[in-house]
Amino acid sequence: MTGPVAGGVTGPAAEGAAGPAVEDLLRQLMPQVLGALVRRYGQFEGCEDAVQEAGLAASVQWPVEGVPGNPRGWLMTVASRRLIDEVRSESSRRERETAVSAELAPPEVPDTDDTLLLLFLCCHPALTAASQTALTLRAVGGLSTAEIARAFLVPEQTMAARISRAKQRIRAAGGSFPLPAGAERLPVVLHVLYLIFNEGYTASSGAALDRPDLAVEAIRLVRLVRARLPADGEVAGLLALMLLTHARRAARTTASGDLVPLAEQDRSAWDRELIAEGLELARSSLGAAALGPYQLQAAIAATHADAATAAETNWQQVYALYLILERIAPNPMVTLNRAVALAEVSGPAAGLALLAGLDADERIAGHHRLLSVRAHLLEQAGDTEQAYALYRLAAKGTASLAERRHLESRASRLFLSS
Repeated sequence: MTGPVAGGVTGPAAEGAAGPAVEDLLRQLMPQVLGALVRRYGQFEGCEDAVQEAGLAASVQWPVEGVPGNPRGWLMTVASRRLIDEVRSESSRRERETAVSAELAPPEVPDTDDTLLLLFLCCHPALTAASQTALTLRAVGGLSTAEIARAFLVPEQTMAARISRAKQRIRAAGGSFPLPAGAERLPVVLHVLYLIFNEGYTASSGAALDRPDLAVEAIRLVRLVRARLPADGEVAGLLALMLLTHARRAARTTASGDLVPLAEQDRSAWDRELIAEGLELARSSLGAAALGPYQLQAAIAATHADAATAAETNWQQVYALYLILERIAPNPMVTLNRAVALAEVSGPAAGLALLAGLDADERIAGHHRLLSVRAHLLEQAGDTEQAYALYRLAAKGTASLAERRHLESRASRLFLSS
């Protein structure tokens, strides 16, 4: 990189951020920088590429040289230079070089956070819902193409092509940056944030069970949406769901990082401040004119949070809520969770009977979560031999090392007790 960068280095280089700290900072700043560049230049695809290159440069330089005093300005400067370099490299755009060069030097570093506007831009109506979600996860959520591919259960090359096409369609459609009137893009925006949070709550791969940076970012973005739409029940419901779920984080793993199931968690370790806020939001969201899936999921999470112990959980209420949720938003994962609740209410045989209907659903047949739930219910029913086999099979089907260790430990426990 040539020329000066915005801001100096804050503190000595020895105090420079370690890899994870730099990654956290970049995850927070890069969507803001991208939003600012797109607002100014209107070239989503070019700006996104430039910001990615700036982020890569920062990930290499900052751990060694220290984080700049104005890291956002640093990224703006480097990304702007990458953008003008790209303009200069295209002969068909030489006539625009002078004008663009003038605009890019020096770059502005706005005080406002354009992340929310970027979020809505990624949900452009010219895109399919799947492309909207994938592009937002990439540009706003900071997920890698591989992580997004796992979330969609498609090959990485397929997802890379989908994201590339989405950027091209936004460019061809001449997408405007201002927040659209009304809330026509809201369902996709909320779904994207839901997926980002889920990846943060239970990482699809890697050694750690969760990625709290993603979960916290999803919560922050939902708060931004709620500030714009304070009366929307689904926005409040999604925020409540995230808060009530994230409140359990400290109790979800042992000191060595092993997964602790909900029924075995130390509830005194739950974050009571988050639970209090989540419970209030969950209750208020149910008073909205329309009832949606996030409000119902928040009500389920609130039912678990209300129970002082796992034994005191109102499973009848949980089952009833899943039944309603399944009717308004049919999904195999909802049915899977309803089977767990049904087993608590009517016994494992009833839950297993409900699971049998999912074997023909290609969206979930063979999925490690279906295998693990079936193994759990078979274990409860006393069929330890079949439960052992399914726990082992489920462990092979997950890329999360924490989940794999947990499933293997359940299988080992059955093997040792047999």
